[in-house]
Amino acid sequence: MGLSIVIPVYKEKKNLKKLISRIKKSVKEKNFEIIIIDDNSKDGSIEILKKLRSKFKKLRFFVRKKKPRDLSKSCCMGFDLSKFENILVMDGDLQHRPEEINKLYSKIKEKYDFVIGDRGLLKKKNKGLKIYRLISSILLIFIVNILLGFKTNDPMSGFFIFKKKIYTNNKKKMLKKGYKILLDLIYSSKKKLKICDVLIDFNSRGEGFSKMDYRIIYLLIIMILYKFYKKTLHFK
Repeated sequence: MGLSIVIPVYKEKKNLKKLISRIKKSVKEKNFEIIIIDDNSKDGSIEILKKLRSKFKKLRFFVRKKKPRDLSKSCCMGFDLSKFENILVMDGDLQHRPEEINKLYSKIKEKYDFVIGDRGLLKKKNKGLKIYRLISSILLIFIVNILLGFKTNDPMSGFFIFKKKIYTNNKKKMLKKGYKILLDLIYSSKKKLKICDVLIDFNSRGEGFSKMDYRIIYLLIIMILYKFYKKTLHFK
């Protein structure tokens, strides 16, 4: 089977060592790789990645120099470079706990197309988002479900595992732009996908700064409208 862990990063210098160390200690699958796609950081991340790679052969990293910076494009670059059929996506800021990788990986073996780390946004224990981001996320999920149809509790999760063939078969239909690659993947497939939600602990980010800004929200809205337009054309 094997597992490719794709991590898009930008200016995560302070989190990289801890992130790789925790993944190494946590992942039970022996046949795995870590692919880090750095969006041309200038904070010293590249030097740290070079040192980490010299000590850990399962780590591969690539620098995406094309502008503008874009998480979805970085993820797609990682998907294209991945060796294995099972691809897990996670953030590099430690909001996604490496210790929960096994939980998602064990589920994908049960013949699911996607296993999604559900942040449990409606549950009181959620502590990874500030109140304004929590409210906006819940509102946007509601809009996605109304316009595009319900497929998962958390279509904007950044922590999920899926079968590479889903990407390979649908990448020409994807927008491949913005910061919510999961939404792009699951709403690009005409096939009825077998999806499993798994509740995860979603933490506050580690070191560094949040990349969330108005441009990201704008791109998300554009993606939802684009998918809705495509869906409308399909039913005509």
